[in-house]
Amino acid sequence: MSEYQQVVKEGKQKIGKMFKRFLWGILIIGIIGVAGFFLVSNYTYSKGARAGTLIKLSKKGVMFKTYEGQLNLGGFKTEGAEGISGNIWEFSVWKDAVYDELQDYEGHQVKLFYREIIRAMPWQGKTNYFVYKVERVKELE
Repeated sequence: MSEYQQVVKEGKQKIGKMFKRFLWGILIIGIIGVAGFFLVSNYTYSKGARAGTLIKLSKKGVMFKTYEGQLNLGGFKTEGAEGISGNIWEFSVWKDAVYDELQDYEGHQVKLFYREIIRAMPWQGKTNYFVYKVERVKELE
């Protein structure tokens, strides 16, 4: 093997090592980026409670079945040119036990404790509001 061929061979090996390092770097940055995205997306942005009449509760979805509900907060809100509509709050539920408890209270006054996350993934729910606890409100007679 000539000296020229030896230099070319060593150059190809160095380029191959650099390319492998580059690909590994891209892979590690990608994994860190995806993990960071999921951590930030599931960060609890706010926590609170809302009270109203539970008017709808369902399990729906094409690929991912999620628990979704609606709470009538009372009163009305204006929606620009569309006019006036009911003040409805939409929420999602993660746990089966909370969903089962909510089914018992459909049509009744309830207080829902929720946490709001920055971004919901498709398999989590349709909204960014996730109910984790429910209490029935005693109705005035």
